[in-house]
Amino acid sequence: MRLLIIDTCGSEGSVALADTAQASVLVASEMLPGRSASERLMPVVRQLLGAAGWRLQELTAIVVVHGPGSFTGVRVGVSAAKGLSEAGSVPLVAVSRLAVLAKLAGRPDGEVCAVLDAGRGEFYCGVYAGGRCEREALMTREEVDGIAARGGAIVVCEQKVAEALNALTPLMVREPQAVDALPLTMERVDERRFDDAATLDANYLRRTDAEIFAKPARVVAP
Repeated sequence: MRLLIIDTCGSEGSVALADTAQASVLVASEMLPGRSASERLMPVVRQLLGAAGWRLQELTAIVVVHGPGSFTGVRVGVSAAKGLSEAGSVPLVAVSRLAVLAKLAGRPDGEVCAVLDAGRGEFYCGVYAGGRCEREALMTREEVDGIAARGGAIVVCEQKVAEALNALTPLMVREPQAVDALPLTMERVDERRFDDAATLDANYLRRTDAEIFAKPARVVAP
C-alpha cells in the first residue's frame, strides 16, 4: 500500500510517503519547521509525490494526524488531507496524536497514558491498554494523578509537560512525526476502516457543555 501521511499538530509539522511493498517502507519524508505548515504543506506534498513518481490517484490512502495539538496546525493538516482525499478520490484515515504518542512508549501490553499540553493547567490525555484506546479527554492535573495511581506508564513529548508531571516520573520521548502514524494506519487500511472526508473533524478534545456547566460556580465575595 502507498500512503501519504500528514502531521501538522506539533511544534513542527511533517509529511511522509510510505510504501509497504518495499523493503524500506519509508519512501520520503520532509519536516515543516516552526509554524510553516500553512505555507509549505501543499508544496511539500507535491514535491514528494513528484520525486517518487507517484500520482495522487494511485495512493491507497491519505493519512492525517488530526489532533489534539496546535489549533491552527491541526486545522491546516485536516483541511489539506480532506481536500486531497476528495480531489483524488482516495480513502482517508484520521489518527489521534495521542495514540501515536502512546505507541512511541514501546509498551504494547500494559496501560499507557499519553499526555500533551492543553494550556491553562490542563492536559490532553489518551489512555490505552494493549494498544486499544480506553479514553481520550481533556483532564486536570488531579485527573492525571488518578490515572497514574493505577500504575500505568505516563508518556510525554513536551518538556513543559514533563516538568509539570515530574512527580509522576513520566517517560519522555521525542515529538511524534508523520511516519510514526504508520503502524496505526496499516491495520485501519487492511480492515478498510476509513473516515468520511465530508464529516471528519479535528480532534480538539474540548470539554462538553455538560462538563462545563457541571462545574460549581465561583462565589464572589460581596
